[in-house]
Amino acid sequence: MKIAPRKVRYIKLGFGGEWESSCIEQNTIRLGYRSPLHQDSLDGNWDAIHSYWVDERKGDRGTATRDINQIRDFYELDESDLWITFHKKKLYWCCASKEVIEQDDKSRIRKVVGHWSSCDIYGKPLRVENMDGRLTKVQGFRGTICGIGMQDYLIDKINGHNPPEVEQAKSSLERLKEDVQEVIKGLWWHDFELLIDLIFSKSGWQRFSVLGKTEKDIDLDVYSPSTQRRAFVQIKSSTTRAELQSYIEIFREYDQFHEMYFVYHTSREQLMDIGLANDRVHLWDLKAVASLVVSAGLVEWLLNKRS
Repeated sequence: MKIAPRKVRYIKLGFGGEWESSCIEQNTIRLGYRSPLHQDSLDGNWDAIHSYWVDERKGDRGTATRDINQIRDFYELDESDLWITFHKKKLYWCCASKEVIEQDDKSRIRKVVGHWSSCDIYGKPLRVENMDGRLTKVQGFRGTICGIGMQDYLIDKINGHNPPEVEQAKSSLERLKEDVQEVIKGLWWHDFELLIDLIFSKSGWQRFSVLGKTEKDIDLDVYSPSTQRRAFVQIKSSTTRAELQSYIEIFREYDQFHEMYFVYHTSREQLMDIGLANDRVHLWDLKAVASLVVSAGLVEWLLNKRS
């Protein structure tokens, strides 16, 4: 169900996030302002609370007002209003029941309606790295509760909506990948091998030997300095299940290789189940290769090769 909150607030769950895990596990939000005025807060006696916090802040009325605004939000926001926080590089969101409960340590909690969620309404994880920095910068807020500057963006994110320009760009990207697949199909087998070599090179792999020259069973012998893993690469324009199985057996005869990549663009048989059954074997079909060509910035090279 899509959400449509009237208000949205970010809440920092404890100093340095010390309550994040417990609140998310126990499905609560928690306020750390400790004072003897819980009942006054429930009754809405904000003048008395203001006087208390002005005294606590040594007459600093500006700071006291900011304190009260945060406390008041915790006590007064409706059950349909939205709370967000961040934990382990994910955005979490919830609504909270109206009842405010004082704890033994004088902190206060509200129970979450349902549970905290770190996914949009369709189940897609809400990862910090996939969000606008103007939203995620709220994590640097030095207080406890605050509004956010991109409320509509956040609500769209949770509802699984992308801006129209993003949807258009994603559609264009998918069409590009489909077009690239068609171009790849027309490559001469030697140029297809060269393309795969370039993809590995662009991805940080280093080639140990000249392409397809030193070993009759291996098209590429590559090494990743960052992971210190060595890979056996076999490249085929067209292939079969039997051929794939034979190369897996050959790969197993070489103990110096950590993994195998079997790359092809055409097969009349289903191969992916074989790859799934062998955890050190990676299969790149035409769709995977096209996606890698785009992400590695090799589209122009490919078009020039076919022009």
